[in-house]
Amino acid sequence: MADAVLFEARADGIAIITLNRPEVRNALGREIREGLAAAWARFEQDSALRVAILTGAGDKAFCAGGDLKEMVETGMAVPPRDFYALPYDTIELSKPTIAAVNGVAFAGGWMIAQACDLCVASTTARFAITEVKVGRGSPWASPLIHMIPQRIMMEIILTGKPITAQRAYEIGLVNRLAEPAALLEAALALAAEIIDGAPLSVKAGRETVMLATEMGRAAALQAARAAAETLYRSDDAQEGPRAFAEKRPPAWTGR
Repeated sequence: MADAVLFEARADGIAIITLNRPEVRNALGREIREGLAAAWARFEQDSALRVAILTGAGDKAFCAGGDLKEMVETGMAVPPRDFYALPYDTIELSKPTIAAVNGVAFAGGWMIAQACDLCVASTTARFAITEVKVGRGSPWASPLIHMIPQRIMMEIILTGKPITAQRAYEIGLVNRLAEPAALLEAALALAAEIIDGAPLSVKAGRETVMLATEMGRAAALQAARAAAETLYRSDDAQEGPRAFAEKRPPAWTGR
């Protein structure tokens, strides 16, 4: 991973993953791609970590997208399927992720922010799917239809023009806005709210959202009930009501 991607494992169960090439606007060159893949694997494998925050170093760019110079040098046509480490897509993750977008999130930068479960953005951030400007494609944007209205998605992809953080918030791409200096604090606060919940409930809740996104109503209901079976039979399912009745904070064990 070296220093292209920084990894901080906090005692509170939050991992902070930072793209650390601000001099190239955190573009997705080889070092960052390899570092990001290693960081996601480390997060998934560490049972003490429950939520990951992905951000970029500097105040100008979260991630400016793919390394176009590298694409020219290698003559890249269709990117390999595993070229980018995308949460829940090209890599398997079972825990929630939050994008903390601190500057431009263009092309591949939008892609990795979109792949995260939640998004907190600086008020100065900007988002764009710029592939039409350089003759490339954005097939990875197809799940966006489950996040924003079709005609807004169409305009964003066909024009390649950036939208502001405020606009991204208005259309539902961004969960929360924060002033630049308070961005990480806002992302940490959101992560802490998730960690307050029972681990198995959070896992089942995330699965329910994804099932509802990918299936029809009846099939999603049936699959979500099956996903919740383990949760209902867990120790934590007894601890939660007990703690409520005893007027104390629950002691989650994840079992």
